[in-house]
Amino acid sequence: MTQKKPDLIYDEVSEEIVSVAENLARQEGVKNITVRQILTQMGVTNRVFYNRFHNLDEVLEIIYRKAVVKMRESLKSEYDMRTHFYEYVMDVSVRVLKMTYLVKSQFSQYMFEFDSENDSNRIWWTDRIKEIIEVAKQTNQLREVDSEKLSYAIWCFLRGYNADAVRRKLSVEEAVDSFKFGLNCLFDGLRPEK
Repeated sequence: MTQKKPDLIYDEVSEEIVSVAENLARQEGVKNITVRQILTQMGVTNRVFYNRFHNLDEVLEIIYRKAVVKMRESLKSEYDMRTHFYEYVMDVSVRVLKMTYLVKSQFSQYMFEFDSENDSNRIWWTDRIKEIIEVAKQTNQLREVDSEKLSYAIWCFLRGYNADAVRRKLSVEEAVDSFKFGLNCLFDGLRPEK
């Protein structure tokens, strides 16, 4: 959770405000949420909200950070060498896609803009992707590549693919199917020459 400034209260009511805003965002989209809607649904006054948050963006940032934690949790498993490397990467990538797809379909524009303004999420993901790339290189399952550049390219591919699929309102099944096709094409270019 975001650290609150000392002049603001953070308590159960603050968490309820975040929860109500999150539910409204799911129902109506982030762009359509107002402080008034939150207050009406909770049956409280402006003072209750503004004693806890300076503005709606602070609430949306908390929702965003919670969503990021959920998405990162989908990348928990480590490569164990018993599974073929590309199967492992496909499995992890599809799991991440499904999680991010569901979260971003509810908060797509807000999350895309926030990610663009904030390097921490990109850095976290590219660092994880680099770790996977290094394992593949060490086990001769990936040709020699610049891990830094490749991790950034993969991050952009995944993020861009996800944003477009969400914008076009593809079903999760359609998104996964064409994502797997694109990822397999990427794999073909990364396999070591024999």
